[in-house]
Amino acid sequence: MKKTGIAGRIFFTAALSLLWCCTAIAQQLLLGDERPEVYAPLLEGKRIAIYSNQTGCNSQGEHVLDVFLKRGLNVTTLFGPEHGFRGTADAGAHVSSSVDERTGIPILSLYDAGRDGPSDEAMQRFDVLVVDIQDVGLRFYTYYVTMLRLMKRCGQCDRDVVILDRPNPNGHYIDGPILDMSLKSGVGALPIPIVHGLTLGELALMAQGEGWVEHACRLTVVPCAGYTHRTFYMLPIAPSPNLPDMRSIYLYPSTCFFEGTCVSLGRGTPYPFQMYGHPAMRGKFRFTPVSRPGATHPVLENQLCRGVNLRGMSMKRLQRLQRVELGYVVDAYRRMGRPADFFPRNGRFFDLLAGQRYVREMILSGASADDIRARWQEDVQSFRAQRRPYLLYPE
Repeated sequence: MKKTGIAGRIFFTAALSLLWCCTAIAQQLLLGDERPEVYAPLLEGKRIAIYSNQTGCNSQGEHVLDVFLKRGLNVTTLFGPEHGFRGTADAGAHVSSSVDERTGIPILSLYDAGRDGPSDEAMQRFDVLVVDIQDVGLRFYTYYVTMLRLMKRCGQCDRDVVILDRPNPNGHYIDGPILDMSLKSGVGALPIPIVHGLTLGELALMAQGEGWVEHACRLTVVPCAGYTHRTFYMLPIAPSPNLPDMRSIYLYPSTCFFEGTCVSLGRGTPYPFQMYGHPAMRGKFRFTPVSRPGATHPVLENQLCRGVNLRGMSMKRLQRLQRVELGYVVDAYRRMGRPADFFPRNGRFFDLLAGQRYVREMILSGASADDIRARWQEDVQSFRAQRRPYLLYPE
């Protein structure tokens, strides 16, 4: 379907969602799944699939699945993202189909049918897909990639999609290079910055409105009430095993780059993404990654690493930072004496995470972090204007 053919429906949905949001802006924060008066009429009498995980809970700790069943809604199918429906699998681990122990409802794997999403047989099990999952607002965080895959399949199979929106804990700023689509991958699916500042609902509206999703679906977003892009939302549940707390979530946009290097970022410790180090690095701080739940066989397992501890940064300082900090990677590269193997496999995975090849190339050439950041600022400003028609919440 052409972009012009869906524009009216998308902008109507965005305008209606914005009206719902603005009428409640002075109220307490309500998640999309705490607004049954909005979502229930969209779901009653239909067979429902839910894309969620352990984060799909309301403020009282009730999971969306249990809430739907108590309301008498007909949930027939469950989908879980990377880490699975209960959120315990390792990053990138194959998650097989199973059954939810509490309810007996089938959990269908998104991986069994390959990269294109659920099989035709799975798609015949439901009429409407409900998305209720906590994202962290980063281009390389994979939950939105799975959502886009499901949206595409729903468009192909004439299924509705309803997103119960949630705040973005990194929704108060935008930064990072725009993805070069020649580097599109499972850790980057859209031409957006590393920190895009959108909720999942806003991102879904933008993806369809810009024609980035093939086979556009019938999409409705149930927005949060009382939320703005200036809200510092503290997640009550860890969104994945290696993002255990808000410090990890705030540092993740900057320290995730280490996934594409030979340096440990703390996977295999209680504080992933809050430190970096290597046996050959200079530094007084020391740690040893070990195999643990959610981080089986981490990089540099059982090796004593020296490096830098970022855990001393206050939460207020992290909130004020509002930038992708490349200085950590540049610092590690220089501390190690600029080794030739700093970027394994010719830097391929680093480039996928950065979204542009020039980031790695400039680091190798000796450029400073500020010089590299300056290169993407104009693109960020263009994206800021491009995303504005899809915003559901005040900036």
